[in-house]
Amino acid sequence: MFTHLHVHTEYSLLDGMCRIPQLVERAKEMGMDSLAITDHGVMYGAIQFYLAAKEAGIKPIIGCEVYIAQDSRFSRDANERNRSHLVLLAKNQTGYRNLIQLTAKAHLEGFYYRPRLDKELLQQYHQGLIALSACVGGEVPHLILGGRLDEAKQAALWYKQAFDDFYLEIQRQPIPELEQINQGLIALSNELDIPLVATNDVHYINQEDASAHDLL
Repeated sequence: MFTHLHVHTEYSLLDGMCRIPQLVERAKEMGMDSLAITDHGVMYGAIQFYLAAKEAGIKPIIGCEVYIAQDSRFSRDANERNRSHLVLLAKNQTGYRNLIQLTAKAHLEGFYYRPRLDKELLQQYHQGLIALSACVGGEVPHLILGGRLDEAKQAALWYKQAFDDFYLEIQRQPIPELEQINQGLIALSNELDIPLVATNDVHYINQEDASAHDLL
């Protein structure tokens, strides 16, 4: 059974539109036995999501789509507004605690337009975490889209070495760039022996909610 591992709730402020009770209810209706929460840069919804999922008999996977600074989290250079995305999922108690540390430090030390991490922190708090390469805004997909394939390879190798579990995240949505990105990710997967994972970057629950999400 397919499991959604890239999901934005209403706590991805002004971006996600999934209210947690309805999200969990819909997952249960579809027969799913597990579900993740990966809000942008925050864990505001983690407890509410955990309790709702457990009550519905669904395994809750606590995660976050974090922002990665181009250089240091302490940098306040104008270029640092261009940060990349990375999806982190806690696979155990150690991972959950490390995710809390990362999101806290992203706010207290790295906040510049968004709460940002850097690779120094990822190396320090990687244990117990599963990393996914994220959407078009991820470092590896962005480099593939720009034709910088050698740099994409080096970035993928860095994440593979930093995390015990790193996956290249492929998506299929009506976004033209995704076909080029997916082909590049599949090639990297074969070359570097990094597994693929299929996600959907959920921002709303039902297809008919798309226009409301555009308004949001």
